[in-house]
Amino acid sequence: MVIASQAAEAHSAVFFMDGVQVARQMRLSEFGAFLDGYVGLSDLAETEVRAVLVNLNPDLTVAALVFFNIWFDEEGQADRAWNVPIEALAEQGSKGPDLGGGPIRLVCRSQTPDAKVKDFLWDPDMTPGHSHFHSIRKSVQENSLRFHKVEAAAADIPTLDLVDESLGDEDSQQRSRMAQLLREHRLRIKTLQSVHRDVLSDLRREHRVEMQALRSEFLELEQQYERLKHTNGQMKLRLAERNEQYLSMQQGMAKDHSESGDKTSAELVLLREQLERKQRELQLRDETIDALERENDELKNREPLEGSILAKLQDHSVFLVAYHHGVGHISLPAADISAYFKNPVAYAAERCGLSESAYQEWLEHYEHPHCMQQNEAGVTCAEPIVRVTQPAEFKAGIDDRCDAHKP
Repeated sequence: MVIASQAAEAHSAVFFMDGVQVARQMRLSEFGAFLDGYVGLSDLAETEVRAVLVNLNPDLTVAALVFFNIWFDEEGQADRAWNVPIEALAEQGSKGPDLGGGPIRLVCRSQTPDAKVKDFLWDPDMTPGHSHFHSIRKSVQENSLRFHKVEAAAADIPTLDLVDESLGDEDSQQRSRMAQLLREHRLRIKTLQSVHRDVLSDLRREHRVEMQALRSEFLELEQQYERLKHTNGQMKLRLAERNEQYLSMQQGMAKDHSESGDKTSAELVLLREQLERKQRELQLRDETIDALERENDELKNREPLEGSILAKLQDHSVFLVAYHHGVGHISLPAADISAYFKNPVAYAAERCGLSESAYQEWLEHYEHPHCMQQNEAGVTCAEPIVRVTQPAEFKAGIDDRCDAHKP
């Protein structure tokens, strides 16, 4: 947990990084509120953030940097188990690059005073012109958090009496700059080595996972091969058995065919004779049917015999009269007498413009006008109903039902 004094808080901030750019800035007290759970960041839910503690000098130059990681849960709350003493680490950091106020105190994964927290730290990118240090220095100079800046006291103007001393100071400054460059190069080498180790560790881990997956796949393929091999062996045995059975059946059929060859030939001859006889009978029947049809046509079209009753009726233009319900009296010409006596009901139905079955249904209703509805036991209702006198107006199922059974 971060517990900052009033003086430290006045010149301390926490930067959230996105790549090498500063994505979010906050004062140290605000970051403490996140750690205490008073405030959450929903946009950082389930995210591990790379952050930097930035301690500033009174003139707002960078004094110390601590590069650390922190996890935010699914609700955007900071990990409650996180407890890295970043302020104490900032006071114990080794010398780092000069960001305008002299060499800073630097704590990162490759340069930490406490090896126990190494896994919670990360190394900055030190690529010239595109480094984390450059972005942090630029954000500090912009001072978007509005820290109070205290200007440094003006330096004394050197006099002629102090020329030798100034020359000695220049040599000292030159040596300091060289030492600073050496420290920066060593730090960059350490960070590159750390990155190399992390990448190598990740590659080894991925290699182990891939090798384990390949071993599992190989083992599964080997087991599948054994199963297919066993199945193939069983299929070969079954196929050999089926071949033997087929050969046995083929030999038996050949033997039976040779034994029954004569019998089959005799049966074929007998069947052929029967077929020829049936064909002759069918031909004779067709000829008989044709002759009967011709005779029937001749009888239909033949004039009545001279002296017969039909001939006398035609000669004297005499008509027969028949009576049918629904049609009334029908005058029968001599030419229709034969058709009428063949089926009188059908003749009457045709005169009514109905089919024979429809006329028959009406005729039953006309002669016995009662309800024809039957119950489940098959008993007819037989309730008297009004008779429909015209066959063309009768509708079966409606006009032959009483009021209680009409649909």
